[in-house]
Amino acid sequence: MAAWSVTEPGPVTGEPLRLVRRPVPVPGDDELLVRVRACGVCRTDLHVAEGDLPVRRPGVTPGHEVVGTVAGLGASVSGFVPGDRVGVAWLRRTCGVCAYCARGAENLCPGSSYTGWDADGGYAEYTTVPAAFAHPLPGEVDDADEVALAPLLCAGIIGYRALRRTALPPGGRLGLYGFGGSAHLCAQVALAQGARVHVLTRGAAARRLALELGAASARDAYEMPPEPLDGAILFAPVGDLVPVALRALDRGGVLAVAGIHLSDVPPLRYESELFYERQVRSVTSNTRSDAREFLTLAARLGVRATTHAYPLSRAPQALRDLAAGQFEGAAVLVNDLSQPS
Repeated sequence: MAAWSVTEPGPVTGEPLRLVRRPVPVPGDDELLVRVRACGVCRTDLHVAEGDLPVRRPGVTPGHEVVGTVAGLGASVSGFVPGDRVGVAWLRRTCGVCAYCARGAENLCPGSSYTGWDADGGYAEYTTVPAAFAHPLPGEVDDADEVALAPLLCAGIIGYRALRRTALPPGGRLGLYGFGGSAHLCAQVALAQGARVHVLTRGAAARRLALELGAASARDAYEMPPEPLDGAILFAPVGDLVPVALRALDRGGVLAVAGIHLSDVPPLRYESELFYERQVRSVTSNTRSDAREFLTLAARLGVRATTHAYPLSRAPQALRDLAAGQFEGAAVLVNDLSQPS
């Protein structure tokens, strides 16, 4: 099969990805072999390709927002049959026995592993996933629906967890810093739940999309929102925005930092940025419960990604466009490297 490999992490303006030929992977006893139909392009893929995240698997194939069909099953797998439509997300495996797993916080498991970082992901014709971590998806959807589903499998899930981490009160005022793949899905959930959403981001096109989706305001990331915020989420990987967002919070407000990578945070002033019980909380991956709650909620609320499709053969260009902020919403790779079996 054909697969993209991070052969030498570095700026995507160069060539950190190389298209290679590999054997189709053999699923382990508890795994599914999945033929990739579509794969979302996540900012985490950019961090893997550029080396912002340490190398865990040399030559890894990125991609963890996979919509595909089951093409093979390990010997101990039950509950799936070939042809089933499934989603493959970021969280690939946990130990299941540590204190964190036992208390329902598997996202904090020290033995956790991740699709497209510890194991090869969806920038390929095929990938594998432990059956217990695969997400059943609707069986009867067209190609456009597959493209729209892909970003839900990480951008949507992480945005949902980040929203929960803000502990936003009913009818609360929410600020979203950065408005890419994750934020524009999070905004739809927050708006449907009655929040007033203020978007703060650098891109004019992203600000227009925010207003089209129902945001109360859309301003530059370094401006103050028109009213104090009960909660905020930092999606942009820019540490300089942490004190900016904290100053925008009302008393008792919570800032959730949603990215896996963040540039250095400048010193914080206690009185203007932390006093009055303002809080900063990080967001670390997600649990399977988060994923399944969000996917159910998204279907009920009609949450839909704004997408820009690229052929899988042009994955490097999609990452370059993501880095340059060339599109609003989310990019999705559509598998043009193989034909349906």
